[in-house]
Amino acid sequence: MKKTTLKRIGQSLFVGASLLLLLIDLSPTQLSTSESPENYIEAEVTVVSGTESTQELELITEEGAIISATNSLDSYSNAKEYFVDDKVVLLEFQEQFFVMDHVRRPALIVLFCLFVGLVLIVNRAKGLYSLLSMSFSFLVLFKLVLPLLLQGVDPILSALLGSLLILPAIFYLSHGFNRKTSIAMLGTLITLGITGLLANVFTELSELSGLASEEAGFLQIGIGENINFKGLLLAGMIISILGVLDDVTITQTSVVEQLKASKKNIHFDELYRRSMAVGKDHISSVINTLILVYTGASLPLMLLFMDSSQSVGQLLNLEFMAEEIVRTLIGSMGLILAVPITTLLASFVYSKAKKSVQVMGIIIK
Repeated sequence: MKKTTLKRIGQSLFVGASLLLLLIDLSPTQLSTSESPENYIEAEVTVVSGTESTQELELITEEGAIISATNSLDSYSNAKEYFVDDKVVLLEFQEQFFVMDHVRRPALIVLFCLFVGLVLIVNRAKGLYSLLSMSFSFLVLFKLVLPLLLQGVDPILSALLGSLLILPAIFYLSHGFNRKTSIAMLGTLITLGITGLLANVFTELSELSGLASEEAGFLQIGIGENINFKGLLLAGMIISILGVLDDVTITQTSVVEQLKASKKNIHFDELYRRSMAVGKDHISSVINTLILVYTGASLPLMLLFMDSSQSVGQLLNLEFMAEEIVRTLIGSMGLILAVPITTLLASFVYSKAKKSVQVMGIIIK
């Protein structure tokens, strides 16, 4: 049997065993503790009537029941107009029905299938294992990290525990069991530890409470007595940087590996210097990408700032804005640190190792 086949079998057994352990040992914790009599149902609009401010809708449910509902068109931000054949979500409360929103699930399913198809067509077997690692990451978050947070476990401890489970899966499933992957994972672990310390220090210096977002406010009203919101903010920073670190550390290790392969007798200092020349370009592109992603996700907020009578200094001092700045800059600093850390580690291993080397107790072949 080919060596690559054995590696793939090992990868499949790894993810299969991990998923099985999570499904058996970590029974799902209810994400909602509400005992509200509210009931959500889906239905299709068949008749629309009413006035300029109110729509009277007649709908048919999936079970074939005919029901009526009222939809207000008053001038507020979430007001929506519905038409015949629209599929909507209704809230049933005290034998009355209220239109809540469109049913978006079919469009999301189609989009997800296109995404999966594109990954498999372009990346084939590696794409399949990347999708498996992505699924495993979501499973760890929803079956372990979130239930622990709801039970009042320290958010940073929960995030670190989840990260320790996610990291081997996303690295070894996506990139295989080899020296390159092990070096990249070690570089990620070191960078993640430093980034976590920086996040903790600057969260304290900035006097961030973790309660600036609207979501945190709703959570505080519901089950806030069990949650450390400052710790939750730090945990979010740790988890959010995991995926991007994977990209940076694997890329830098690959650069070192290829340079070593093209010049067998290359010395450590030259290997590090040449790899860092590529790494500096990588840093610039990743930081630009990260900043634009955060800005694009916050365009409504940016527009509010443009229309505000407050000065830039006053706006930046607002907690929700300071929270975003700390999150963005800490994430960017983590990415910057990952390049020299991983390049140094990879250059050392590839310049010194012949067949295998032990780094931090891990044997890398």
